[in-house]
Formats: sequence, C-alpha cells, structure tokens
Amino acid sequence: MDRIQASDYHDIAKPSDPRVAPDGERVAFVRTVPEDDESYESTVYVAPTDGSEEPRRLTLVEGNDAEPRFSPSGDRLAFTSTRGKDDDTQQLWVLPLDGGEAEQVTDVVGGVSSIEWSPDGSRIAFVQAVTAEDREEGRDLEVPEEYDPEEPDPRVIDRTVFRSGQQYFDGKRSHVYVLDVESGDIDRLTDGDVDHSTPTWGDEGTLFYAAKDLGEDPDDNYRFSVVAHDTDEDDAERVHETTGFRMALTASGERVACLYTEPEQASLRPTELHVYDRAADEVYDVTADIDRGLGHEAAPQWGPEGETVYFSTPDEGASALWSAPGDASETPERLYRGGEVNGAHVGEDVVAITKSEWDHPGDVFVLVPGGDGGGVADGSEERRLSNLNAEYLDGVVLPEPEPVEFESERGPVEGWVLVPPEFDESEARSASEERTESAEPERYPMVAEIHGGPHAMWTTSGTMWHEFQTLAARGYVVFWSNPRGSTGFGEEYMSAIERDWGNVTLTDVLAGVEAVAGRDYVDEDEVFLTGGSFGGYMTSWTVGQTDYFRAAVSQRGVYDFTGFYGSTDGAYKLLEGDYDTTPWGEPEFLWEQSPVANAHEVTTPTLVLHSDQDFRTPANTAELFHRILRKQGTETRLVRYPREGHELSRSGEPAHIVDRIERMARWFDGYSSYHDAERALDRPENDGLSAGEDDEADADDGSGKNGDE
Repeated sequence: MDRIQASDYHDIAKPSDPRVAPDGERVAFVRTVPEDDESYESTVYVAPTDGSEEPRRLTLVEGNDAEPRFSPSGDRLAFTSTRGKDDDTQQLWVLPLDGGEAEQVTDVVGGVSSIEWSPDGSRIAFVQAVTAEDREEGRDLEVPEEYDPEEPDPRVIDRTVFRSGQQYFDGKRSHVYVLDVESGDIDRLTDGDVDHSTPTWGDEGTLFYAAKDLGEDPDDNYRFSVVAHDTDEDDAERVHETTGFRMALTASGERVACLYTEPEQASLRPTELHVYDRAADEVYDVTADIDRGLGHEAAPQWGPEGETVYFSTPDEGASALWSAPGDASETPERLYRGGEVNGAHVGEDVVAITKSEWDHPGDVFVLVPGGDGGGVADGSEERRLSNLNAEYLDGVVLPEPEPVEFESERGPVEGWVLVPPEFDESEARSASEERTESAEPERYPMVAEIHGGPHAMWTTSGTMWHEFQTLAARGYVVFWSNPRGSTGFGEEYMSAIERDWGNVTLTDVLAGVEAVAGRDYVDEDEVFLTGGSFGGYMTSWTVGQTDYFRAAVSQRGVYDFTGFYGSTDGAYKLLEGDYDTTPWGEPEFLWEQSPVANAHEVTTPTLVLHSDQDFRTPANTAELFHRILRKQGTETRLVRYPREGHELSRSGEPAHIVDRIERMARWFDGYSSYHDAERALDRPENDGLSAGEDDEADADDGSGKNGDE
C-alpha cells in the first residue's frame, strides 16, 4: 500500500451537480478530473438510481461540460460546454437521450450559465454577462464568427465593485435570456446597467429572477428585487424585495423561495430561507425555528409536488439536508446529515447527493424511502451509485480522522486529529502506561490548520481531504477545528468574533492545539501552523502574537484591513459587517486588528503563498507583510502563482495545487528534526518538488527551460 502524495491530485476524480431524471430512474452528474498540469476534464455521466450499473459517460471528452439538466419529459438533456471553443466560454447544448448527437443551440458572446427548462420543455432560460455594446450589436444573441474581443486600454472604472473572481467586469452585466428550443430563437428579457441572476420558472409563462437594482449604488448594499416576468406578454413586475450577501431563487407557481439575511451587520447573520407567496402577498420564514443558516452545499429547491421546499445547511461538522412546507406551517425536518455535500437534487421519491467523506474524496449517492413508504426522511436508505476513485483508494493507506472535543474559554469546541499511517495506537498507549525509557512512544511533529471564511465550517473531507491526508502521510499529526466564528453551530457561535477575529479565534485554536500537542505521541516542540484566506489572516496574526509554532505557511490571507478594504471585491462588506466600521471611521483600530501591525515582532519562519489574480484577498497586503518580515530579518519567502485566483487550493491549475502542498510540506520539513531536509531557503527553488522534476526533464531534453518562483 502506498502513502498518499501531493502529486496524487492528478488522479483524483470528483463529482458535482447531480440531477435526478423526471422518472426518478437515473441521476446525471459532472465528473471532473485533472487532464494535465493546467486544465481539467469535466464530462457528464449518468447512473441508475437502483445502483444496478456503474455510471457511464454521456458526453464527449471535449471541452468542459457543466450544468446537466433533464427536460421535464426526460427525453433530452441540456448542458453547457466549452466544446469547440478556443476560450472558456460556455455555450448551451441539448442532447437527445434516445440516440443522436448533442446539438449546440447557442453561440453567444457572454457564455451561458444558470440554465433552467420551462415546465412544458419548450424553452430554456439562462444568464450571460455582456456589455451594453454587445447588446446593441446583438452579439448576446449570436456572435459573428470574425468577432475578436479586445481588452480595455485604458481600463476605465465607474463602479464600487469592478472585479471578482479572477476577472474585471469591464462593463459587463448579467442578463436573463430565454431560448426557444425548437426554433433556436433567443429573447433578451432584461437590459440596462443592472445585474440579474437565478432565473426560475413558476409556470409555463412566468419566469422569476433576481435583480440587483435597488439603492443609489447597488454594489454597496445587500438589496435584491425579485421580478416576475410574463414571458408571453414580455411584461416584468417587481414583486418582492430581499437582502443578502448572495442570492438564489426557486419558484413553484406563484410562490418563490429566496435567500434572506438581516442587512444590519449582515456578515454576522445566518442566511435564512423565505417564501414569498405572490397570490397572497405574504412572506413565510421557513427557517425561523432552526438555528442554522443556509450554506453553499446545495441551492434551495421545491420538491416535485410543489408544496415542500428543500435546502441545505452546515451542521456541527457535517452537511445537512432539510425539508419544510412552503407556508412554514411546520418546523423544518432534517432529512440527512453526513459527510460534506457539494450538490443535491430532489426527484420523485429520491434525493441525489454528491458528497465526500473521510474515506473518499467524492461520490454520488441517493436517499430513497425506507420500508414504510413514507418518502425520503431522516433514516432513509442511502445508496451509493459510484466509486469514482476505487482503484486509487485500493492502493493507498488512509487513516481515519479522530473527532476531538476540547474546552476553550467559552465552552467546548470540536475538531479532528489525523495521525500518520504508521501510527500504532496500541503501542503508543502501552508506552504511555509503562513510562519507561525503553518504551517511549514514537513521537511525531504536528501541523495545525485553520479554516477560511471566517464564517465557514470544516468537516473530515471536502476540498481539504487530499491536503490533510498528504500531510499525515508525510509523517505529521494533523489537527483542524471549527473555532468560534464558524458556521453550523448557531448564530451566537458564528457572531462571537464580532470586532475581534484574531484574539477570539486564536484562543480556541490554541486550546485545541495544546490539548492535542499534550498527547504522548506528539512532540509539542514541533508544532507547525497553516491556513488559507481567513486561515491566512489567522496564521499571520498568530505568529505576531506568539512564537509557539516552529514554522508557518500563510496562504492567500488578509494582512492589512485598510488595504484589503480598498482592493477586494464585494468582500469589503465583510469588514463593515464583522467589525461594524470603516477605515476612515476607526483607522487606528483597524490597524491594530491587522496582522501587519505586529509583523515586526514575528520571529517564526513564515512562508507566504498568494495568487496573482486573487481579487478576493489581493496580493498587495501579502506583499506588505512579506516586506516587513524581510526588513526584520525573519526567515521568509513569498511565492506567487500566476493565472490563479482565490480558489487556488480548490480549483486552481492541477500543477499549482500540487506545488502548493509540496512547498508547504517542504517548508515544514526544513524546520523539523523528524525530517532529513534542509531549510527550503537553503535549497534550489524547486528542489524536492514536482516542479523540480519538470526542470530536470526539461534540461534532459535540451529545452533549456528553467523553473522560477
């Protein structure tokens, strides 16, 4: 059996976006696996819900496919794909399921997303992001073959939020369109300098969608209009207003379920689910009786009967699926809890989910009614439909994380401990009990990981599965937790870090670290620290407060709140919410809350990792932190990843994901007496990394290429 390695990432397939066919007999999903160092292969697969056959590939291995959606009659599958494109622009395709080739039905300039069939199967609604000029020239309906877009030069900015992800908006706005499947005609339903999103059909003629069109500056508030559009008469009516950091809608007849967050310090508030009944002009708070906020696990959706709404939440270290009547007449019922769910879809007497667990990085499952025939409910049968990584998992050693609970200043905190594959618990216990020199337990260094967010939640799996297992396989005890500020434990727990990210979180993290480091098999003098995003903030904050950790790796962090406020995307509202202030309101206070304020005190060797196109936590504050460390003589290095954004660790280029984990481990190895390794600063830049192997191969073939950092 082999140990898991960082480079194994190239072999790991993951599922997403499951969809149940109308007859409940099949589930379509997207399977994604690295194709090479820079790209992925994403194709649509289908599996029978009775588990009688292995999933089979449904679409060609060409381009990247997404959003598989069965037609209401179940005879066709719509999906988006970059097939045949020189760029990453998704177009809409329709595949007949009784035989025949998929047909591309759009060729639009802004790409296609958020697709949804009309109830009668005659039309498909979608969203694309386009400029006013695109709309004037009709390129959003059909783009001329000879059209070659140009980058703005210079780039003129007249918006508060002008970029996100890895892209500048450059005048683009998201608009809603409807395609007539038979004729191929496309109708533009929205226009103007406003963003629209999440189209959802109420009936054959009524399409609901969200519009970010309220207030003097829609970029600078949480307000959304809910619009009902009569597509037969081309008449739009604003029927409701809601607020939130993000938006999702799902409609059933005259009722539309939407996300809602209290606007006052919204980042500290849970995301609720409201149902607006247009006919009755009533709003129902579906989630009022549960102290959980909706997560990103699965978008809310109505069940096939149109009376029950389904949604997902984080729930004390796992994902949970819930159902509730649309009129909020009953308390939501938890249907399922387990693993980390990244997609779910409700069908006729079946719920399909894609999830990962401690022993696998992702597969497709269905929940089916138990023997009482009462429908899907808590305790329903869970049936596995795929084993996407069976061959890989059969060949590696996979230790199981141990759940731990430890006391902090305000009560218990949960976490997990993952030990190296060779760890023998019985030998460790025996040596501990005997306490003889000859029976000293074997000891291991330890890595503590801190999650991002800050309002997020870790499980035993998800996007961190491979990283945790890789570090354990390299001989480290790995510890991670959900300190105060995390979601999934109620609003009070989530809001406990108000105006104090650093000290509150650090108190909980250190309580857990010290509890685990106190075990006989952990060397408490060799504890390392890392985290990304908010975890990067916490890593840099921590090394400015204590020299407890042997070395640290800070990733894609926020280091200076004022610099972050001015350069991030819409996440500046996170600072206004969590800290209830602005840089001009309390400049000294925000400086004191920033890791750079104490960077001159840092003695811990600290590696700083960042992405060149990270518009969530832009690199300028990382550069400031790194420069201060350099000026103070602290052992440090800054590594920048080109072409990457804030999602580097989750969906970055495969070679970069591997490199990031390898550099982290190499940095720790150099300061660990348990690893025969020089400091990374004393080695060639790519020595001991996959990038170094590529350099050697390039040298062998005479290309003369050199790797760099």
